[in-house]
Amino acid sequence: MVRHLTRETFDYATPVTPDDRDPADLIDAAVATVLKAAEEWLGWDGRPVYRDGNAWTPHKALRRVADHLLDHLAELECRLAGLPTIPDRWHGRMVTTDADFARFTELDLDEATSRLTRLAACYRARLATIGDAELDLRPAAEVWTLREVTHHVAGVAVYAEMLAPGE
Repeated sequence: MVRHLTRETFDYATPVTPDDRDPADLIDAAVATVLKAAEEWLGWDGRPVYRDGNAWTPHKALRRVADHLLDHLAELECRLAGLPTIPDRWHGRMVTTDADFARFTELDLDEATSRLTRLAACYRARLATIGDAELDLRPAAEVWTLREVTHHVAGVAVYAEMLAPGE
């Protein structure tokens, strides 16, 4: 049994370069982009798209978006509470589960809409309590600022792009 499937392919040492946009707005926009793309997946033919070294299905893309949002929200909360963060030791983009091959229906889209918009609302609520100084605080040289983390999280739309036709 594989307990933790990991592969070091992401450069965690180099943070994204944030700009002056509101991080909560970025998360909302990313979720809206993902959900708009997901509308096109209704009636998916059951064949995965092979891109970026992985097989992609609607359920896998949405699973990765939700996982990514949740993982970094937990990171944010732990850091703000002064607790150690719990690293993500499961990189589920590298596997496609049997459940990922399920039909993608209107009910699945409704569920994803509910889940992802609630996660974005959690980011908005939490980020509203954090000032710029705290967002830009770098607790250690190798640790990303919370602003860098949220700008990174806003990149979740890349998972939806994996299913874009003709790319």
